[in-house]
Amino acid sequence: MTPDPRELLRGAGLRLTAPRLAVLEWLGRHPHSTAEHVADGVRERLGTVSTQAVYDVLNTCSRLNLVRRIEPAGHPARYETRTGDDHHHLVCRRCGRAEDVDHVHGAAPCLEPPNSAGFTVDRAEVVFWGLCGDCQLPPRNEEPPA
Repeated sequence: MTPDPRELLRGAGLRLTAPRLAVLEWLGRHPHSTAEHVADGVRERLGTVSTQAVYDVLNTCSRLNLVRRIEPAGHPARYETRTGDDHHHLVCRRCGRAEDVDHVHGAAPCLEPPNSAGFTVDRAEVVFWGLCGDCQLPPRNEEPPA
């Protein structure tokens, strides 16, 4: 269930502004969106909104743990409203599509380093890489055979 954006903002002590609500509502329906996609979606709803305003909302919401920022190597940062759990992601190497993978319960040795080097580990991020179903399909020949 997608958290109610109004309750998230109130709980964080933030004012309910149109850009904040629009960003959280967009992400609730479109998880793993880039900032550019969020800005496009917010503009569809509100009309004019600056890209900087969208980045400001995303940064504030990330800092307050209302959204999660994931940064798959070689791809733009993605944002989602699913926070508070240690879920992981599948990312397509070709198109960048990302999907959630629930955290493995029970023994998961790859999530606890054998030597923490003095760190207190509070989170592990795992990204599984591959090709999504669409990118696995062979390219279609646009010209009919002769």
